[in-house]
Amino acid sequence: MIRKIGTGTRSRRKNRKDRHKAARKTAARGKASGKNPQPGRSAKIAGPSLILPPPPGRGKRGEAGYLGYLLRQAQAASRLAMERALDPLGVTPPQFVVLTMLRAYPGLSGADLARVALLTPQTVGVIIRNLERDGAIAKSPHPVHGRMLQWTLTRRGGALLRSCRRHVMALERRLTAGLNAKTKASVRRWLSKIATDLQEG
Repeated sequence: MIRKIGTGTRSRRKNRKDRHKAARKTAARGKASGKNPQPGRSAKIAGPSLILPPPPGRGKRGEAGYLGYLLRQAQAASRLAMERALDPLGVTPPQFVVLTMLRAYPGLSGADLARVALLTPQTVGVIIRNLERDGAIAKSPHPVHGRMLQWTLTRRGGALLRSCRRHVMALERRLTAGLNAKTKASVRRWLSKIATDLQEG
């Protein structure tokens, strides 16, 4: 009579011990290799929490934010509003700045315009060519430095600037809404001081 293996009580106990021993070895190998010791179960991976940034005026984009960032945010919003205001006239904000500076300081060179308009010489070069082509500005040689060109507004350029100012002044009124004359003066003085102090530092 052939005895079947594993049918007795001792066999069942031995088999259980062998299985537990094998499981412990597998777990030990998994820990050593960095792998999941229980391949049948997927490890829970905590995903990053989804944090949406607040709108302008809230959190770090509001009064709790850094002044440098708030200035940049305000400048970006102002530029976008100016682009929309000048778009019907076919004028860009940098072109408006160049026209404005030439009205205030006639005879500026290209290098001077780049400095006061806060633009690169290459950008100012393109703006000058386009405005000259449209008849908005005219050039003349410098009275002392003959190779240097001076730029001034033409009658057409003056009319274009007046049209632009009508659109931009509406934006200026939005920027100063709710501010009295004393506060406006304080804001202008503070912004001017920042530009002066940081440029010197």
